[in-house]
Amino acid sequence: MKSPIPDYLLEVVEACGTDNPGATADYIPELAQADPDRIAVCLSTIDGVVYTAGDADAEFSIQSISKPFVYALALADHGIDAVLARVGVEPSGEAFNELSLESGSGRPLNPMINAGALTAHALVGPATATTEERFERVLRGLSAFAGRDLAVDESVFDSELSTAYRNSAIANMLRSYSVIDGDPAEVVRGYTRQCAITVTVRDLAVMAATLANGGVQPLTGQRVVSRTVVRQVLSVMMTCGMYDAAGDWMSTVGIPAKSGVSGGVLGALPGQVGIGAFSPRLDAHGSSVRGVRMCRRLSDDMGLHIMDGPEPARSAIRRDRRLRGPGGHTVRVCSLQGTMQFSGAELVLRALASAEDAERLDGVVLDLRRVHSVDDVAERMLREALRRLRLDGLRVTVVDPECVLDTHAHTHRPARDGEIADEFAPDLASFDNFERV
Repeated sequence: MKSPIPDYLLEVVEACGTDNPGATADYIPELAQADPDRIAVCLSTIDGVVYTAGDADAEFSIQSISKPFVYALALADHGIDAVLARVGVEPSGEAFNELSLESGSGRPLNPMINAGALTAHALVGPATATTEERFERVLRGLSAFAGRDLAVDESVFDSELSTAYRNSAIANMLRSYSVIDGDPAEVVRGYTRQCAITVTVRDLAVMAATLANGGVQPLTGQRVVSRTVVRQVLSVMMTCGMYDAAGDWMSTVGIPAKSGVSGGVLGALPGQVGIGAFSPRLDAHGSSVRGVRMCRRLSDDMGLHIMDGPEPARSAIRRDRRLRGPGGHTVRVCSLQGTMQFSGAELVLRALASAEDAERLDGVVLDLRRVHSVDDVAERMLREALRRLRLDGLRVTVVDPECVLDTHAHTHRPARDGEIADEFAPDLASFDNFERV
């Protein structure tokens, strides 16, 4: 069967491309010459399947879409507290190129506006890094997110640097407040080269999918940044990524996103999908008119709004049985399924705590063979349940061949005290030898 998703994306491109209002970024000569008729969209799943429609191979400069990824690199290099000391996380409510600084400290309000992005660029790498070394770290980092080697469009770089008067003024003001160190002109130069890195809409979708996948690149399997960094980046994207249109974007589209003045739009929905869209003509906020339109269509059609969360985890417990083993021992077998987070783990704890036949049991078997993943909170909750069951005098068996209850395990770990009771489950792959009570 041919997947219908490419046909659907083609329909989105055709429906959203019928008219083409707005204007290219004429304050950058090279971008002013962009072909205004180009339009493309791409989806990337978190396991690396990519679907495209339109001009998916057309290259364009990444511009401000580089901001969340360079912010991620700064966080990875120095930690959240150190970066927060230099740049905040509050929406500015102003255009991206305004000098939006915190009263008193002079910190830029967030890393998605130019003042914050210049600061984030200056923070990448060690404090002793040269302009060239810092940019090399940026280029390698963005390439890791994309899963391929990216390059700079030198003509865009030259064109943009020749008109970077406002960014130069912002950088000098940041230096006067000691928000950035070193030569402001070199920071502007490095940041402008960062914005001139060339991508395709396919790259944008895969980079977004890396964020949606908790920092693991879907195609290469490389962990680019930690989950903690991803959470910080997506949070700031959600509130600040679309500048002074962030509130409207979040209420209508509802996907952490970032736009750029070359016409790209990137969206990352945690645990689900990465989105890239491209069309050069911009609205008054500096975002692609048709790119925003396509993202809104995808969100509406596919239920991607982040506030449209999954149904409550009512089915976390697949089966809950009482069985008698070959040795005459009576055990309770609680089989779980799906992705375990707080709500699902709470259901399991509630079920185990409400057992009326505990005094007639010899043990409890927690079957995790159909559980895909267990987050940190659910892991702590389940481990505490196991501890309390043992304190109640019960023997505990954990059937966990994929080690989902040990998030740091990569191979099957040895049994821990009381976790694997062979007398209850001599064959951990099956309960065929057990008799239903």
